[in-house]
Amino acid sequence: MQVIVLPTSSNESHSESDSFLVRRSLQGDHQSFQELYRRHHTRVRAILFQLCDASAIDDLVQDVFLRAWKGLPKFRQSAQFSTWLYRITWNVASDQRQAAARHRTQLQTLTTHAPTRQESPDVLHLHYQDLVQRGLQELSFEHRTVLVLHDLEEVPQKEIAEILTIPLGTVKSRLFHARAAMRKYLEREGIHL
Repeated sequence: MQVIVLPTSSNESHSESDSFLVRRSLQGDHQSFQELYRRHHTRVRAILFQLCDASAIDDLVQDVFLRAWKGLPKFRQSAQFSTWLYRITWNVASDQRQAAARHRTQLQTLTTHAPTRQESPDVLHLHYQDLVQRGLQELSFEHRTVLVLHDLEEVPQKEIAEILTIPLGTVKSRLFHARAAMRKYLEREGIHL
């Protein structure tokens, strides 16, 4: 019997497709897990980039998917695969942060200089990206995580609460304080929103 999956635009069908791929992966189909990797690695990478030292991103992405592969037999089929995967991503970021605290390394940043009117829009864009990166580094890890997941990765607040295993009210509070701290940082740097 051949199963035909019709594409739709709802998130639910994407979850069903992930669930199907998880079941196939658990049956030993490596291609299915490669498809899960293909679907989710860009977002995992983006989350890690905002939370961790950029020089370690490739290794951290591999660590996330290695943990996911090893933990797949424990995955609750009733849960959403992406939520479970982002929880693993957050755990990897937390582990990396603790390791980085033991051996402080300097972040590699773009040259920081005040923009002038003659600069091209690309240079200004890079300058503002750098400011945001530095601003994120000034936030506590908890506030940075919520801000990155919600504002940059557009993960719904309810899903963030599941990923971080904290109450929804805590997510809202952290998001409020993170945005306020980021706004203060940008104002100190001469950017008024």
